[in-house]
Amino acid sequence: MVAAALPASALSTADFLASLSSGEVNEFQTWRKARRAFERDLDAYWDDVEAKRSGRKKKRTAKVPFGRSDYVMELPPSYGGPKLSEALQRKYERFLKQQESTQPEPPKEILSLSDYLNAAKRVYNFTPERISEKEFKQRYARHAIELGLSKDQVVRIYALETGGIGTYDMQAGIHPIKKTGRPISSALGYAQLLDANSVNELAQSGPDIIERLTRMMRNPNNSAARADALKRKIAVVRKMYANVKRVPYEWSRHQAYAKTDPGMGVHALNLDGDIGPMLQAVKLKGLKDFAAKHGRMSLTGGEMEMMNLAGPATGLEMMQPPGTQAPTANFFARRAYYVNKMVIGLNGTGLLAELNRRMDQAVKTPGSVEFAEAFDANERRANR
Repeated sequence: MVAAALPASALSTADFLASLSSGEVNEFQTWRKARRAFERDLDAYWDDVEAKRSGRKKKRTAKVPFGRSDYVMELPPSYGGPKLSEALQRKYERFLKQQESTQPEPPKEILSLSDYLNAAKRVYNFTPERISEKEFKQRYARHAIELGLSKDQVVRIYALETGGIGTYDMQAGIHPIKKTGRPISSALGYAQLLDANSVNELAQSGPDIIERLTRMMRNPNNSAARADALKRKIAVVRKMYANVKRVPYEWSRHQAYAKTDPGMGVHALNLDGDIGPMLQAVKLKGLKDFAAKHGRMSLTGGEMEMMNLAGPATGLEMMQPPGTQAPTANFFARRAYYVNKMVIGLNGTGLLAELNRRMDQAVKTPGSVEFAEAFDANERRANR
């Protein structure tokens, strides 16, 4: 039997099968049967994970401790069935690409740095004041120390989130030095705040940020221009804060608001030399406060990053039994689990060890060393 050419407009598996030889059809059907069985098992696994997660949520609300039975203690199933030959795999991949091209979906657009800056200018007539990386780190360190954060916590999170080379205007997906790549999320800065994080943090800490800016403005050593610049920033933050306070304090509502022009403008605060260090530091302070509220009075940089990565409550859950031994699939949505390669195949203890391993490497980079020196310099000034 001679294989038929694949029609240019093929959209179905039947069209693909018609293009194969009889031997290839048998090979493909055997593989597809095994894959479908595996996918049914995988779907059942993730359904069980979701059911357990819902059960834990109810227990958390009722303040009932978790046990091993509240988790799926096995790793997600892995496919171990027959594979397609290289030649047939290439044919199938070409078919899938052709199928996608004949049924295009509009690409999901991810906002870029220029979108946030343009929104800030358009809605608030605000352009962030840019400063040097060294000065930004100095100011960040000063605010972090005032908020009770340690060098270990802040620098190790910076090292993990940015690879130790991140700039304060770094957006996820864009190489901070080469400026190559394309945005893969809205995450910005040293702590990689999402746009919804910026809205959330301003809703919580707006008055504190305004009060800090006001103290800075009243410094008698300010020049007239410096005092005037701070006065304008205070007015902008007041307006932004008034806007975000009108939004119900729910993560989903903050996510939606962050995609509007007024919310996009809030995200641009991360780039300002006075406000950005505060906004990023208060995000980490919130993790520290959440942990203390739940009885954990100290956090290493790795433990704080666990909360930053998975969410405060989930991060804490992974640090205490039985979460320490539960596979990380219990703590992430299905898609997020497979996208974030770092978490695959680990349990809570293993993920913390992996975070620390990566941090240990990244803290040796020039950016991390400069950040650590900024903390040391602030400590020396405070001890004079």
